Amino acid sequence: MGDWVWDGGRLSIDLLNTVRDRAKTPRETLPTPDDLAVWLSEAVLLADAHVGEQDLESARRLRTAIDTLAFPPEDPDPSAADEAVTVINAMAAEAPGGPRLARDGARLVAVPPEPSAATALARVALDAVDLLTGDESLRVCAAHDCGIRFADRSPARNRQWCSMRRCGNRTKARRHYTRSTGR
Repeated sequence: MGDWVWDGGRLSIDLLNTVRDRAKTPRETLPTPDDLAVWLSEAVLLADAHVGEQDLESARRLRTAIDTLAFPPEDPDPSAADEAVTVINAMAAEAPGGPRLARDGARLVAVPPEPSAATALARVALDAVDLLTGDESLRVCAAHDCGIRFADRSPARNRQWCSMRRCGNRTKARRHYTRSTGR
């Protein structure tokens, strides 16, 4: 299964982080529909539903669109940004409404929407809309070999690492070693 991280602080950023090792050689952690199904389950978006190749392609398109807008290159392509907006809007439009009313004999009951990968990805797209129109500081881990993205919610907006237990501790240990050995 994937080696996913959940340090992004937002569902949409956690989807971005399904591409690992961006600073070195990017590695896909969602190579199959089954991997996407497990990721959606671990993200508490969808459990025990069929996920197909088309859903996997949709997830990858959504991930690329979010990355294009949240972390634009130094010389952004306006047509790529327009396309990214179109992708996110189309997927967000798939968000399920509230429950439907149904009859159970003489009684009325609320029936939740049918779970599907499309509706789960729509929730990620809605999170991306909120992320991209809000004022959160978006960052990339400062560790030279990481590249994980995250929302900086620290009080001073100066968080450097994706996680202290991963990159922060490694970086601090390296600095201490260098100072103590004079290397």
